[in-house]
Amino acid sequence: MTGVPASAAGGPSPAGATGKVSAVGTTGKANATGASQAGVTRPAGADQGAEGDGRPARGAKIAAAAVNQASIWNIANLLTMLRLVLVPAFVALMLADGGYDPAWRSFAWAAFAIAMITDLFDGHLARAYDLVTDFGKIADPIADKAIMGAALICLSGLGDLPWWVTGVILGRELGITLLRFIVIRYGVIPASRGGKLKTLTQGVAVGMYILALTGWLATLRWWVMAAAVVLTVVTGLDYVRQAIVLRRQGIAERRAALEETEA
Repeated sequence: MTGVPASAAGGPSPAGATGKVSAVGTTGKANATGASQAGVTRPAGADQGAEGDGRPARGAKIAAAAVNQASIWNIANLLTMLRLVLVPAFVALMLADGGYDPAWRSFAWAAFAIAMITDLFDGHLARAYDLVTDFGKIADPIADKAIMGAALICLSGLGDLPWWVTGVILGRELGITLLRFIVIRYGVIPASRGGKLKTLTQGVAVGMYILALTGWLATLRWWVMAAAVVLTVVTGLDYVRQAIVLRRQGIAERRAALEETEA
């Protein structure tokens, strides 16, 4: 075809054309432009960073994150599953040989400690590495309540802890969980520092009661549990306050939006 450049006709570019394109710049971006003008198709996944330094493109990172979100078999969910499995194991160890053998109680404490430690890490890992899944949102709070509830009920059943303490802690936990679901249409109540301190204090206090402590350590655990109960009540009332404020704000915003629409 006379007078038509080879690149326009789909044929190979002249040798000089490649040299002109390469002379535009030495970056990977300029080379990629030259390859496009030459009719060369780059294979999928061949794109590099803006400077051609071999780093994965931003699209690849987003795709990898989507894959992680789609799979429940990530490290955060596996830790949550481990905590769920530890619940019946903890109960069996706690009640072994009548529930008063120091050795079995030590094994039960180890299971409880592992559960508490995984509770600290699974949520952090899920948020830090974009591993949040629907399964984790449901299973994580269930696992938290299950291990703490099992420990409190076992301790009260064995006579080591008054039933009213178990009732206050479990009542607060279940009540706040229900409250979160009620006001979720208006927004999410974030976890406060007081709530995190409450969880830590509860874990330490329950762990001390699981162990067969005597002497001044037995007295110390009573005070730690007292602090946990106080924090449980105070933070619970604070969550109720936040829920009321959140609901009022949500209703006010909806009314304002409705009035604006009608206007």
